[in-house]
Amino acid sequence: MLYSDKVMEHFNNPRNVGILDEADGVGEVGNPTCGDMMKITIDVDDDTISDIKFQTLGCGAAIATSSMVTEMAKGMDIHDAVNITKKQVADELDGLPAPKMHCSVLATDGLKAAIDDYLVKQGREPIAGDIESNDPDFDPHEESDVELDE
Repeated sequence: MLYSDKVMEHFNNPRNVGILDEADGVGEVGNPTCGDMMKITIDVDDDTISDIKFQTLGCGAAIATSSMVTEMAKGMDIHDAVNITKKQVADELDGLPAPKMHCSVLATDGLKAAIDDYLVKQGREPIAGDIESNDPDFDPHEESDVELDE
């Protein structure tokens, strides 16, 4: 499987690794089919993600997508960050092989879950909508049209 230089860079030198001890929001997602598990923690100030960390147990693509989504979301308003898509994450990594697109789904779902957790803790309505990886029909190995050009 061929990975882009950016995927390898984020795998070998992931950004924002760790956990925020007193996080404002926590998102935990996983896929039992492939074994990838992600936890994303966020600190929020005036609806802006001021800090974000992740812990991921999974393949190189899972680590790279977690790293990238944290880079993308840091400093964003939660209403913008919740709309980061799996395609945007893959594009920022210069593509992902089709069998690894589920990793970008998990990364965006972890972020969405953390944002909704923050909002619920604040007594507000969640905004993320459906978490794709929680759908019983979600197939982590479904072919995707977003992939690395070979």
